[in-house]
Amino acid sequence: MATPNATVEIPKTQKAAVLEEFKQPYTIKTDHPVKQPSELAPGECLVKLEYSGVCHSDLHIRDNDWTRPSKLPLVGGHEGIGRVVAIGEHSNTPVKVGDRVGIKWIGKVCGKCEMCWKGHDSSCLVSFTSSHGFRLDGTFQEYAVSYIDYVTPIPEDLDGASATPILCAGLTVYKALKQTNLVVGQWVAISGAGGGLGHLAVQYAVAMGYRVLAIDTGEKKKELVMSLGAEKWVDFMESKDIVEDVKVATGGQGPDAAVIAAGDARPFNQAVMYLGFKGTLVCVGMPSGTAVLNVPINLMIAKSLTILGSSIGNQQDVTEALRMAALGKVKCRHEVRTLGDINSILEDLKDGKVAGRVVIRF
Repeated sequence: MATPNATVEIPKTQKAAVLEEFKQPYTIKTDHPVKQPSELAPGECLVKLEYSGVCHSDLHIRDNDWTRPSKLPLVGGHEGIGRVVAIGEHSNTPVKVGDRVGIKWIGKVCGKCEMCWKGHDSSCLVSFTSSHGFRLDGTFQEYAVSYIDYVTPIPEDLDGASATPILCAGLTVYKALKQTNLVVGQWVAISGAGGGLGHLAVQYAVAMGYRVLAIDTGEKKKELVMSLGAEKWVDFMESKDIVEDVKVATGGQGPDAAVIAAGDARPFNQAVMYLGFKGTLVCVGMPSGTAVLNVPINLMIAKSLTILGSSIGNQQDVTEALRMAALGKVKCRHEVRTLGDINSILEDLKDGKVAGRVVIRF
């Protein structure tokens, strides 16, 4: 049974960033209520956060430019590391007060459907209604409620600021790279390589033995990805023929796979054209609105292409992603800021000024 909560002092209110209206700045509140231990349902836990990541998805959610709106009002954020400070009564769980845990996009799954049994957590219907920072209040607050069956154990010796983005950005690209089914020495093109997801994808790909062609723009991002092990670079703003430039950079035939971590339809459509025979396109970034992938059917058949979508990952995937970080194979390049900076952080993301990731320290 859960460890008693009586020895832990929980404040009644906290500092939180609350989205009250779409396309408007977050409101920073200092009197946002904290769910008390007696109010926690069985299976719920209260986590005192140390860090929260800021993801490009948070920008999409704020601006309501996906096809499904979030709830309002909303405490955003879906990457967080902290300590369990309370657990709902009558909870049967190995999690105990004091444990260091991570909060992810998916808050919980049913564990009983075919998708769960097959390890496709992000396709469980319960996960759609239990997403932190979208359907549930997330990590832009000092104390967050999550679920004992789905929080992720975080090693004590893992730096919290660097590890927090692994819980979404790292997990997402690691799972995407696994789905390329590449072998050591094959080429993968990573579009959006200098961003929060992309720079982690470069590191995971290198650690997995793949050769990396990085696609992004700007000298700052070029320096970052090349320092992380990318072999080739294509600047999509400077290139006059990106399809041809990618082919040339990877030996003429085109890469064996492409992972698109950009929120724009164009790199997805370009990848179809530059991929080599038996190439695999893994779609990760979420463009605004109703972006369309236009695939010439004859080309897809002639090149025997595989095209698939990849969303988040399961508990095993995040364990593996964190293990690689703990081994020093992957480290998130990040800037640490405060919760009061959330609106300027989101504007920097919107303007493409963030290389790597921004992490909020509480």
